[in-house]
Order: sequence, then C-alpha cells, then structure tokens
Amino acid sequence: MRFMEEYHMLPEGGTVVAGVSGGADSVCLLFILLKIREQIPFDLVAVHVNHKIREEAGEDAAYVEGLCRKWGCPYRYVEEDVAHYAREEHLSEEEAGRLVRYRAFQQALEETGGGKGRIAVAHNQNDTAETLLFHLLRGSGLRGLSGIRPVREQVIRPLLCVSREEIEAFLAENGIGYCIDRTNSEDTYTRNRIRHHILSYARREICSRAVSHIYDASVMIGEADAFIRSCAGAALSRCALLSPQEIVFDIAAYKQEDPFIRRQLLLLAVERITAGRKDISLVHIRLLAELFERRTNGQLDLPGGLCACREYEKVRLSYAAAGNMTQISEIAIPGTTLWGEDVCLSCTLLPCEKSINIPEKTYTKWIDYDKIVKSLVLRTRRAGDYLMTRSDGGRKSLKSYLIDEKIPRAMRDKMPLVADGSHIVWVPGLRISGHYKIDGRTRTILQMKMTGGSTNGREDQGSVNGRSSGCQDTGDR
Repeated sequence: MRFMEEYHMLPEGGTVVAGVSGGADSVCLLFILLKIREQIPFDLVAVHVNHKIREEAGEDAAYVEGLCRKWGCPYRYVEEDVAHYAREEHLSEEEAGRLVRYRAFQQALEETGGGKGRIAVAHNQNDTAETLLFHLLRGSGLRGLSGIRPVREQVIRPLLCVSREEIEAFLAENGIGYCIDRTNSEDTYTRNRIRHHILSYARREICSRAVSHIYDASVMIGEADAFIRSCAGAALSRCALLSPQEIVFDIAAYKQEDPFIRRQLLLLAVERITAGRKDISLVHIRLLAELFERRTNGQLDLPGGLCACREYEKVRLSYAAAGNMTQISEIAIPGTTLWGEDVCLSCTLLPCEKSINIPEKTYTKWIDYDKIVKSLVLRTRRAGDYLMTRSDGGRKSLKSYLIDEKIPRAMRDKMPLVADGSHIVWVPGLRISGHYKIDGRTRTILQMKMTGGSTNGREDQGSVNGRSSGCQDTGDR
C-alpha cells in the first residue's frame, strides 16, 4: 500500500482494469486490489486475454472467471489468435501478445471508465531484473537500465516492489491457488533463458538477494537518468534552436558543455525529433557527435529518415527531404509574381537614360533586360546552375558560390532564384550575375524587387536616380 501511495497509483474514484492471466503474479494483483478497494473506493474490472497458443488456455480462462465470481469482481474475457497476428504483423509471438493484451486492457477501460482510470499489470522485481539484464546484454543507455517504471501514463504496477518468490509465499499463506504456464519453464524466449540460467545462478552461487539488489540498482539508475535528462534538457536549450521539425545546434556553444552531457543532449534531441528513439543506438549517437568535430561540412543519415548536416558552424538535425523537387513560377514582366505564401517579386520595365545611377540594394536589383535570352522564371536550384562572378566573364557553379557564401545546405534547396535557363540572374539577398549588369549599351532596365519571406521588410524603398555618364552600374555587387 505504501508503494502505491508513493507513486500515486490509485486516485479515489475512477476505474482500474486489472490484467489477470491466472498466474501467481496476476492473481496476487487482483487479490491486493480487492483488499485496497475496501479502503479506497474505485471500480475494478478483471480482463483475461486468451492468446490461443497453449492447449490449457481455456482452463486458465475458466479458473480466472471462477475466481472473479467467488471474489465478486466484474470479469471480461477476450480471445485473440496471437500466432496469426504475429505472422501478419511480422512480430515475435511475445511482442504480438503484449500488444494484444494492452489493446484489450485499453478497450475495457474505454468501455467501462470512459477512458479515464488505470490499467494495473502484475510486473514484479524479477521482471525488472530480467529487463535490466536483457537491455544490458543487448546494449543500452541509462534509460534501458532503469528497468520497468512503476507508473507509465495510465499503466500502474503495484507489485513492482516485491519479488516473485514473495508473491508465491503470500499466496501459499492465504491459501490462494493459481495457474502454472508451462511456457514459463521453456527456454524459447530470451527472458526465460535469463530467468532460468543467469538469475537462478546469481541467486544460488553469488547472492540470494540478487534480484532485489538488481531492482534497487534499477531504481537508482532511473533517478540518475531523470536528473541527467533534466541537465541535458537545459544544455540543449543553451546550445540549440528547437522546433518540432528540426533542431539547429551552435557548434561553439555545444562544445562548451561537459562531454558526458553532450552525448545525453544528443540523445534527447533525437528523441524530440522522432518522438522516441526507435532504431537509434549509441553507435549512431557517437557518429552524430563526430559530426561536431569535423573541419568540413558533411551529412549523416540516421535510421528512420533522420538526417544530420554539418553546415559551417551549425549542425542541423531533421528529417531528410523526400526528394529534391524543383519549385518553379514564370515571372510576369511587368507585373507581380507570388512565391509560396508570403514572397512577392515585383518587376518594372524602365527606359535607360544617360543620367541614371544604380543604387546598391539587397532586395531590389536592376539588370539589362535586353540580355535576357529566355523567359525569366522564379525557381529553386537544380543541377547545372551557374552565374558570372568575375569581371573577365568567368562562370561559377551556383553550388560553389553558395558554399563560398556559407549558405546552409537546407536553405540552398529552398531559396527562390531568378533564372534565365540555367544561368542564374539573381540570388536574392546576395548578388546578380555579372552578365546582366547594366552598361553603356543598355536600352531597357528591368527593376526587380522582392518582399516577404527572409527579406522581413528590411530594405527601404529604392529607385533608379542620381546622375552618371553612360548609364553605368555603380553599386551592384
């Protein structure tokens, strides 16, 4: 009772659905809950799930039904072909059985308690010890070594503080019978092999209280894990910008954190992006950490479509793009062209006068309209794009130019570009290609002004004015 109060397992009122297989653990759980109900009012429903795997499964169901009738507890029977379900879903029978049971428990809670209440299952100290050893031997971080939690969402485990041996002794003292599952004595499942060979040897040859000691260690590891996760969460907020879609790390800030906390905050970052850490192992975390130590840009593809990109002094963690689709819009000249939801490109044709000066603006540019070969389009980048950056007319690939300008990879695929075929006329926010600059032979000027998006209204209104000879471009980069 003290254990349940410590973890606030049973609020007054509501419904508790108890999973009762008929084995010693679940029978003890049902008996304890019925006794507690005499002191704390709540509705109790026993649910038995027949997996249709064992021949004696029907006998177990009959025993549980009779026990519930004797003790005055509402009873529900659910039958599922777990072997068939496992084959359909490509699961082990052990995992399929677990999913089927919890689905049945949740459905019973929905129907009897409107979804509000608790689901009580009969895990004990031995289950925690087996789980810890299973994770340790297979490879695990602190979370896996913290064993089984007493409370997780709506699921409660009132017997987690006692051993299987104590449960069987309690039932014997009170003259309560239970069913014996013959599969528990087989070595078919990994947990059974841990139970029969590793834990039994440890209790017999090393320490009779080995199970309790492993359980105590799991509790301390769980407390340490909670504290470390709190520290890692604070560190993650200090060194990264967080959003549901991506996390962008500042490498310098990341390196100021303690090395141990760095690994933990990377684990936490992956959990936040993926809503869990499925298929992500410590090997992947080490590879991710190495990305922060590189001297050059790079990319790391992780399980589940997760992608980490080193972009100069940043590391961006997000889901990999599903293909690099090119977005394209034909530019209206003169007129207005919309891009996405908030970017607008306005184009105006102006005559070139001898007394004209071209001011330097970031999001307003003036080019020689007569040098355009094809129709201008507004689009994202694609293979083969180039622009002229040198006075001698030499070309430079757009990819090389954006790398030199230290534009992050994720931004390169989203930037709107003004293009004349594969020749990039203007990279908004940066420069126009030298080929389209206004010179002494220019007759018509195309004024392009971009608003919205990354411009954020930062540029003042600008126009072609002032005086110079020969209609020269004096300010554009």
